[in-house]
Amino acid sequence: MNAISRNARRRTAEAWRLPWQVWKGFRPVLSQEVLALLTGLFLTLTANLAFLTEVRATGALHGAGGALAGICLFVLVLALNTLLALLLFNRWSVRPVLAVLLPVSAAAAYCMDHYGVYLDTGMVRNVLQTDLRESSELVSPGLVLRVLVAGLLPAILGWKVVLVRRSVGRAILVRAGAIVLSVAVAAAAALLSFQSLSALMRNHHEIRHLITPGNYLVSLGRVLADDGAARNAPRKELGAGAHVAAARAGQRPRLLVLVVGETARAQNWGLNGYPRQTTPQLSRLDVVNFPDVTSCGTSTEVSLPCMFSVYGREDYTKDKVRNSESLLHVLDHASISVTWLDNQGGCKGVCKDLPFQSYEHADDPDLCTAEGCLDGILFKGLSRRIASLQGDAVIVLHQLGNHGPAYYKRYPAGFGKFLPACESSALGDCSREQVVNAYDNALLYTDDLLARTIRLLGEQAGRDTALLYLSDHGESLGEGGLYLHGMPYAIAPDEQKKVPMLMWFSSGYAGSLALDLSCMKSKAAAGEASHDNYFHTVLGLMQVAAPEYDPGLDLLDGCRADRGR
Repeated sequence: MNAISRNARRRTAEAWRLPWQVWKGFRPVLSQEVLALLTGLFLTLTANLAFLTEVRATGALHGAGGALAGICLFVLVLALNTLLALLLFNRWSVRPVLAVLLPVSAAAAYCMDHYGVYLDTGMVRNVLQTDLRESSELVSPGLVLRVLVAGLLPAILGWKVVLVRRSVGRAILVRAGAIVLSVAVAAAAALLSFQSLSALMRNHHEIRHLITPGNYLVSLGRVLADDGAARNAPRKELGAGAHVAAARAGQRPRLLVLVVGETARAQNWGLNGYPRQTTPQLSRLDVVNFPDVTSCGTSTEVSLPCMFSVYGREDYTKDKVRNSESLLHVLDHASISVTWLDNQGGCKGVCKDLPFQSYEHADDPDLCTAEGCLDGILFKGLSRRIASLQGDAVIVLHQLGNHGPAYYKRYPAGFGKFLPACESSALGDCSREQVVNAYDNALLYTDDLLARTIRLLGEQAGRDTALLYLSDHGESLGEGGLYLHGMPYAIAPDEQKKVPMLMWFSSGYAGSLALDLSCMKSKAAAGEASHDNYFHTVLGLMQVAAPEYDPGLDLLDGCRADRGR
C-alpha cells in the first residue's frame, strides 16, 4: 500500500515537473522590433473591440468599399500601436513598459467594452480624481480576469523574452528603419481608404477616444500639461464690491441650503412624471420642481466646477474655471457665511480656502462603514452646523447620491422598495430591471434626505430658510448598451445630461424676496433651465448685488414684485 502511495506521489510530482521545466526553458529570443510588432498586434486584437464595434455601428464598413476600409483601419491601428511600442522600447524599458502598458490597457478595454466609456481628457481626469472607495467599486471578477489574462500573463511572457543585442550604431539604424516602416504602413493604410476613413473621423471624431492605448496615453499627457499650466496661472477674482441688498425692517437672517446631487437623472425623478414614485415625500411638500434641466457636463469633474462658475457651458474651459473664483467666493465677498459639507470626493476647487468639512469617512456606526458613509451623515452635519450660525448663511451639501456602479450601497436596507435590485458592481451581470431597481431605491433615499432637510429648515423659528437641489449630471442604465456616465458631451444621451432640480421656500423667505410661488411653479413647468442658471439664481436668492449677476439667467426673475436691488 505504501509502495502504491509512493508511486502515485512520484507520478504526480513528475506530472507537475514537466510543465514547470517547459516554463523554465521557455526563453524565446526576439529583437525589440519584433517584440514591438507582437505587442502592437496583441493590443490591436485584445484592447480595441469597442473601437471596432463602434466603427461597424457607424456604417463605415458597409458597401463595396467597406471590406477594404475595415482592413485598412485594422492595419492603421496595428501600425500606430507598433509605432508606439517602438518609441517606448529600449534595452532597459521593454519589460517595465510591458508590465504597465498591458494590464492598464486590459483594464481600459474592459471598461470601454462593458460600460461604454470613452477615454478622452475628461474621463482620464475623472479617473485621476477617483478615490480608493470609488475605484474599488469598479473591481469585478470580469475585470480581474481580463487584467490577468490580457494584461499580467502577456506581460510575464514579455519578461521571459531574451532580447537580441546589437551594437549601438546598428541598433539605432534598425530602430529608425522600423519606425519609418511603421509610419509608411500607417500612411499607406490611411491613403488607400482615405475617403472612407476621413469621413468616419470627420463625422465621428469622438471615436478616436476608443483607440487603445493611444486614447488614455494622449489624454493623460494633455491632462498633465493642462494641470501644470493651470497651477502657474493667476486666479481671477469675482464679486468686486459684492454686497447684500438692503434688508427690510424686521427681516430675519436667511439660510439657503444648496444640495448638490450626484448622478441623479431626470428620467427617473418621480416629480417629473416617472411612472414609479421615487419622490414620495417630496411630492407631499410644497416644492417648485423644474422638469427640463440640462447639465453642463456628464461628469462631476466638469459639471461641479461649471455650475458654480460664472461661465456657462458654451464658454466653459477647464483652465478658465479653475483659475477663477466661484459663486461661493462671491457670496463670501458679500459677507455671507459659506460652508461646504461633503460626502463625495471634495468640491473640485469650488470651495477653495472656504470652510470645508468631509464626512466621507466619518465615525458613525449607524451611517458609516469602512467603505464610506450614507448621505444621512450630511443631515447630521447640517443640524450641528445650523446651531452655530450667525447672520446670513449658505451651506452646501454634496451628496454621494446615486454614484455608480454600486447603487445598492447608496441606501439603507429599509429603502429597498423596488426588487429584485442589482447587488453587484458588475452591472452587466444583472438584468436591466435589477439595475434600475437599485438605482431607483437610491433615489428614494435622496427623496428622504431632501424631505428631512426641508422639515428641519421649516422648524427654524429664528431664520428664513430655503433649499435648492440640483444634480451634477445624469446616468446611463443600460440604454444602448451604455452604463454610468462621462460620455463626450456631443454624443452623450439625454440620460447623462438631463437632471432633476427643485426649490423650496419657507413663507418668510418667499416674503423677503416678494416672490410669487405660483409664478415660479408655472415658469418652472413651462420653461427650460440648465446649470448656466445656477450662479445667477443663487445670487438672486441671497439678494447679492455683484458685477457678474445676470438677471436674465436668474430663474427667479419675473416672479418677484421687488428684486431688492
